[in-house]
Amino acid sequence: MSRLTVVPTPIGNLEDITLRAIRVLKEADAILAEDTRTSAVLLKHYEIRKPLQSHHKFNEHSQVEKIAARIEAGERIALISDAGTPSISDPGFLLVRECVRRGVEVECLPGATAFVPALVVSGLPTERFCFEGFLPQKKGRRTRLQALAAEERSIVFYESPFRLLKTLEQIAGAFGDGRRVSVSREISKRFEQTCRGTLREMLAHFAADEPRGEFVIVVDGANRKDFH
Repeated sequence: MSRLTVVPTPIGNLEDITLRAIRVLKEADAILAEDTRTSAVLLKHYEIRKPLQSHHKFNEHSQVEKIAARIEAGERIALISDAGTPSISDPGFLLVRECVRRGVEVECLPGATAFVPALVVSGLPTERFCFEGFLPQKKGRRTRLQALAAEERSIVFYESPFRLLKTLEQIAGAFGDGRRVSVSREISKRFEQTCRGTLREMLAHFAADEPRGEFVIVVDGANRKDFH
């Protein structure tokens, strides 16, 4: 049956993929990949030989209607990103929205995403949380953080090593540097590490130890007495 299947891929260890995901990729007529070179490594590892097509933030606007039309015509297309679940801080939303608009079947397989393990190991409350992903790179960062300062749920951010210190400084400026935080890097990779403490302590830590890898920041909610 024709459909769009959103397939999570490993965020580090290549073993972090489900048997169902491998089967779906092998049965697909075509695979949309954020970076075909990156995805080719995974597909070669699992002996998946299917046509690959680039689908990333720079071309997705121009592609979604054509791809949805191909699925309407009977193709089974799988969508993957470089790592994790497409549409979560990665391309995918526009294509899913277009397929839904046309009545094309869409399914998303369960699988890897970086923020869930980072949240679980943070030691901060997990029963309620909000996911912010990447903050705006320039305009709007301060406004967004000010709006989140009173948020009582745990707050999850993604960040690159190049902006980690700046982001921690800005969060501390908006929330207060005594707020508890957990900073995880390289989830599911060889050098996976989680550091926990106050924002003040994490700023000192990463000022002395140069940030490397991709980061997930989990900040404690406002006005919580547990864990303090």
